[in-house]
Amino acid sequence: MKISLRERLAREEGTVIKDWGGRLPVALVYPNSYYIGMSNLGLHALYSLLNRHRDIVCERVFWERDNQERKTPPVSIESRRPLSDFRAVAFTVSYEVDYFNVVSILKASGIPPLSVDRDESHPLVIAGGPCVTANPMPLAPFFDGFGIGEAEKLLPGLLPLITDDINGRREELLKSLASVPGMYVPLMPPATPVTRQWAENLDDFPVSSVILTGDTELGDLYLIEVERGCPWRCRFCLVKNIFKPRRFRSVDTLLAQAEEGLHRRKRLGLVGPAVSDYPHLEELLTGLRRMGARFSMSSMRASNLPDRVLADIVGGGARTITLAPEAGSERLRQVIDKGICEADITGAVEKLASHGVKQLKLYFMVGLPTETDEDIAEISRLALRCKGILDRQQEGARLSLNIAPFVPKAGTPFQRLPMAPVETLRQRIARLKSNLAPRGIQLKCESPAWSQVQAVLARGDTSVARVLNDIEESSLAGWRKAVAECQLDTDFFAHQEWGESQRLPWAVIDTGPDKAPG
Repeated sequence: MKISLRERLAREEGTVIKDWGGRLPVALVYPNSYYIGMSNLGLHALYSLLNRHRDIVCERVFWERDNQERKTPPVSIESRRPLSDFRAVAFTVSYEVDYFNVVSILKASGIPPLSVDRDESHPLVIAGGPCVTANPMPLAPFFDGFGIGEAEKLLPGLLPLITDDINGRREELLKSLASVPGMYVPLMPPATPVTRQWAENLDDFPVSSVILTGDTELGDLYLIEVERGCPWRCRFCLVKNIFKPRRFRSVDTLLAQAEEGLHRRKRLGLVGPAVSDYPHLEELLTGLRRMGARFSMSSMRASNLPDRVLADIVGGGARTITLAPEAGSERLRQVIDKGICEADITGAVEKLASHGVKQLKLYFMVGLPTETDEDIAEISRLALRCKGILDRQQEGARLSLNIAPFVPKAGTPFQRLPMAPVETLRQRIARLKSNLAPRGIQLKCESPAWSQVQAVLARGDTSVARVLNDIEESSLAGWRKAVAECQLDTDFFAHQEWGESQRLPWAVIDTGPDKAPG
């Protein structure tokens, strides 16, 4: 059943409604559906940070299927105004495939998609998020500026400038924008790489659910960000580089947020790249237990699962537990620097089964560097071993696998390596399905063809923008047609290994040190 914007707004708790009079209107755009976007804590954090300013009114905009099919302009949730009514439009981009939607949103809103074609009558169009912090180049022609890094650090320098200069000459506005630390303005290329900005003390910026609604994937949870950054060195992963150095919130801050959250939801969601490795986890969980809190964790590592933690999670109503072995063989886990062994994985499954877990999900990747057919066979063997453990201890327990092709990402140790050929990936996924599906293991597999598109967007340069601008339909067929017309060499970006002498498209970005100063 289709829900109107008015009904959707009425079902929300915590929405900020402001009068536009005398304020700078900013559209906060998540280039995907409301259902997906409202479970993104980054969106909540930005909404809160912007609306704290008396002189700013921030409203949310999403891209729904109905907008896509009819190519109708999206409007804001709060006042149902189109993007053209706002003076600034800020996109938060978390996934490469949403680049399609970014361009579609601008076109549907009547805003010239290319920055060079816009003038003072158009809103300032900026973007941030993990993808563009790693490599903004495929989207560079569409944006007036990119925030490289974390909003908490960027906004204090950015907002006064926008508020004061938004109605002046466009050239002067862009020049001022380029002077803000961490801002990359494509029309004014910097003399030196733009340095990623990050907040040193997370306790200064508590992040949790701001707007609560049942119309989203995690609608029954009050989400709390526990940490940023990751202590592990998985060589394929973007998180380590984009959110370094690793930082934590204090137990006192987290418990204060939890107390507030329990007035609004019965369950808490603890969010972070490696929550089970939070150094004060037992103290935090003790405090949550005293409150009578039920909770789940966004990430758990197989090598660090204390029994008391598992009891709390399962007792707190977690329906599915997820572990990420990534590779089936010990050899390949060492290649990717995963830092866990098979005994860690099977030991974790034993513990989970003993605590009554009924649904276990395992994440694996195919096409990792140096992968062989034997490594694929090892995925099947390990999965069947885990299923045997569950079957012995938990009648009716279910095991499922999520299979994703390896995609090289900017800023990771594997950034110069190619992804495997699409046909090879298809064959290996088919082999896993034929081995495991008849044994009662459900497999959810990402499309190798779409993963190839993701690789082009992740390692692409500004030539990719021509394809994005020419796409008539957000589909594989539309992508392939535009690629052919623009004569883009997708093989170069997705399937070729780049030598150390190859200049990286994202060399304009400096992601900064691995450790905090001092």
